Amino acid sequence: MQTTKYLLATYKETPADAEIISHQLMLRAGMIRKNAAGIYAWLPLGLRVLKKVENIVREELNRTGALEILMPAIQPSELWQESGRWEQYGPELLRIIDRHKNEFCFGPTHEEVITALMRNELQSYKQLPITLYQIQTKFRDEIRPRFGVMRSREFLMKDAYSFHMTKASLQETYEIMYKTYQNIFSRLGLKFRAVEAPTGTIGGSFSHEFHVLAESGEDEILYSDASDYAVNVEIATAKAGDPSPDGKGTLHTARGIEVGQVFQLGDKYSKAMGFTVLDENGKAVVPQMGCYGIGVSRTVAATIEQNHDAKGIIWPKAIAPFDVAIVPINMHKSERVREAAYKLYHELTAQGLDVLLDDRNERVGVMFADMELIGIPKQIVVGERGLDAGTVEYKDRKTGAVEHIGLDSISLTL
Repeated sequence: MQTTKYLLATYKETPADAEIISHQLMLRAGMIRKNAAGIYAWLPLGLRVLKKVENIVREELNRTGALEILMPAIQPSELWQESGRWEQYGPELLRIIDRHKNEFCFGPTHEEVITALMRNELQSYKQLPITLYQIQTKFRDEIRPRFGVMRSREFLMKDAYSFHMTKASLQETYEIMYKTYQNIFSRLGLKFRAVEAPTGTIGGSFSHEFHVLAESGEDEILYSDASDYAVNVEIATAKAGDPSPDGKGTLHTARGIEVGQVFQLGDKYSKAMGFTVLDENGKAVVPQMGCYGIGVSRTVAATIEQNHDAKGIIWPKAIAPFDVAIVPINMHKSERVREAAYKLYHELTAQGLDVLLDDRNERVGVMFADMELIGIPKQIVVGERGLDAGTVEYKDRKTGAVEHIGLDSISLTL
């Protein structure tokens, strides 16, 4: 991609209403723009990152055998009344009345819809267990939306639901999903912890939250320094400095940003909504359910909270909007630099890399600042002096390390 053909909408100054670093940098880098309180448009640069996170989530879910579906965002009130949550959920539920005076809501989650859908599709134990998921826009009418897409009203979420004949089967899938979430956040290049957590408005008997560790996190967690044990302080019975309940190490505190949660729902929704399947003896049995969510758009912001410096964002390679940026110095005055930059651009693109060529007629300082701000992992500087030596400057965004590499071999380096 060439910057002259791209919407590279960067800001030099930090917007006054942006409170935390991810909100500031997402606005400055031209990733998002505010439409209303807690509602954002995603510009091309931001959408590239969002889609890369989404694709990793999808790949890992597909690997478990989960099946992707897409459910309606607008949900009839009757389903929520069946589950008992129409009044229980509270003012976060955005309620809608259509022209025929029928009540609906903009879905904040889809337990009711998936249960109603599957009670019409699943009749026999032979069809279970099964896991279905979607990646879809949700809406929760937060009383105080803040921190950009970290706590927005409209957001992109992956929600998966599993159905089982027995609690043992549910436990098996729960463990698979737990490991799948570990794979997802590891692939995203994040430092995270899985913690025991309260079930909240979703309900159920057992839950774990996945937290990206960051000082700006709204949650406080306790974790062991010698094992994977961790717990949300909301339900903890111990405190920092105590021995870990699993007998390994000592407990410490950290701040976390919740980006995912897995639940064992049991029969909370299937029982309330009259969902049964026939077992091997022809007896009607209420299925056990699991629920597994990831805040896809929130994960983008959480990644920035954990990966930035004074110059801007430092994207993990897996979700960077571009793999490499080419910055030609004075290419509009030097035909030689121009030809070398375009030749390199076409070569790297042919290799399958996502390449951003900064072909703007801008001062080199502006070009460097923009590339640092948007956080592209690798940067190649093409200039007259380097071409005289047959080299280009190769810079690592994270470490700042600079190498001078032969122009003919730079493509092999990447």
